[in-house]
Amino acid sequence: MPTVGVEFAKVSYTLPRSADGRTGRVLLRDISLELEAGTTTALLGRSGSGKTTLLRMVNGLVTPTSGEVRVAGKATRDYETVALRRGIGYVIQETGLFPHMTVERNAGIALELAGRSKREIAARVGEVLGLAGLGYEEFRGRYPWQLSGGQRQRVGLARALATDPMVLLMDEPFGALDPLTRAEMQTMLRGLLDKVGKTVLLVTHDLDEALYLAQRVVFLSDGAVAADMLRGEVAGSDNPYVKDYVSAVHRVGQA
Repeated sequence: MPTVGVEFAKVSYTLPRSADGRTGRVLLRDISLELEAGTTTALLGRSGSGKTTLLRMVNGLVTPTSGEVRVAGKATRDYETVALRRGIGYVIQETGLFPHMTVERNAGIALELAGRSKREIAARVGEVLGLAGLGYEEFRGRYPWQLSGGQRQRVGLARALATDPMVLLMDEPFGALDPLTRAEMQTMLRGLLDKVGKTVLLVTHDLDEALYLAQRVVFLSDGAVAADMLRGEVAGSDNPYVKDYVSAVHRVGQA
């Protein structure tokens, strides 16, 4: 029986009341999903559909109003916060690299904070930079401003992998890149994910990216699951939301 890496059990989230007492907007509604360990799941949907909010529940940046999120079978609320986040890699669109730190320190900062020795950090940073397609000796002493957008994103990915996390969260990681660089990064990431076997939750607006990287695609609409299917089922789906999404993306040649 497959092992569940991440589970959302009847999760909902409502924004707090406003200063004038008005009820907060509901961002997520009764979402239940089980993500098989070692697989990649993509979240798609319109802006404001709740994708990033759901993603941030996994590492405790957002706490459900109701329901429960579980990582490796344990509720996130039962983890010590630092321990939870050290077990979860997080990659965002703008990388979040520290401009005053070298590539080596950026990639190894979580290990440094965990008290690892310099030798351990250097060895692990060399390993994860290699996984991300960057040579340790060539890039270790560079600063973020000396890197291209794709190279910065590779460092961000290496940093997310440095602690050997259980789960990898990716929020529009390649959204700021040009199409050619984005395709190169997707190819690199697909090969990397095959090697490391992490449970991955990927937020993207790019349907082709989702189908290339993920085994499973979940569509959100107005904070609820509109469709949940394997990637091979998307193109021929009769689900109205999925059909509209596919049609909106693949418009070349349409009258």
